[in-house]
Amino acid sequence: MLILFDIDATLITTGGAGVRSMLDAGRRLHGDTFHADGVDFAGRLDPLILRDLLRANGIDPTPETMAAMRRGYGEALTARFQSEPTSRALPGVMELLAALAGTGPTLGLLTGNFAETGSLKLRTAGIDPEGFSVRVWGDESPHDPPARDHLPGVAIERVSRAWGRAARGEEVVVIGDTPHDIACARAHGCRVLAVATGKFSIDELAHADRALPNLTDLAGVMQWLAR
Repeated sequence: MLILFDIDATLITTGGAGVRSMLDAGRRLHGDTFHADGVDFAGRLDPLILRDLLRANGIDPTPETMAAMRRGYGEALTARFQSEPTSRALPGVMELLAALAGTGPTLGLLTGNFAETGSLKLRTAGIDPEGFSVRVWGDESPHDPPARDHLPGVAIERVSRAWGRAARGEEVVVIGDTPHDIACARAHGCRVLAVATGKFSIDELAHADRALPNLTDLAGVMQWLAR
């Protein structure tokens, strides 16, 4: 089995540091009026968020302006965590990761984050990204335009190489906190466990295979994963 975890509002919370750091970067590069009005963040890919931020501010998202925003975001997030390390693991996460370690399932990340900023968020919360042998980041869609629905296919291809055989969708579980996580799992025939630890309620996540308030029911989560 491959278990793929989302990062933000699933494994950890940063207290909004990511969004604020993107705005910090935009204001340093494009002036104090840079804003996020009308831009959706939850469950989306960082490249799409940066594109939408630039467009909302009347800036052409060229490769150059996108690269500058990505660099600026990483610098701003690093500085923010150095002064106020708000990233922390959500309830039940550390216990679940410890229980899963060495028990058979392959652990992975499936996230909209860039590798450098997603890894920084995890390390600041006390989670080693190297502990996940399959890591699929928000800029790794093989298609243009990118979409989160593309990412489980990347993970399945990578774990198939590691296992030495073709992995099937039903051998993969996606754990996330948004309808985007549910949709990307469904697109590849994966099971999906939703947690209401972000902006979406259990009712809004009820179309997952299972929806929970958080990951604190260790025995229940482990039993469900083993089904």
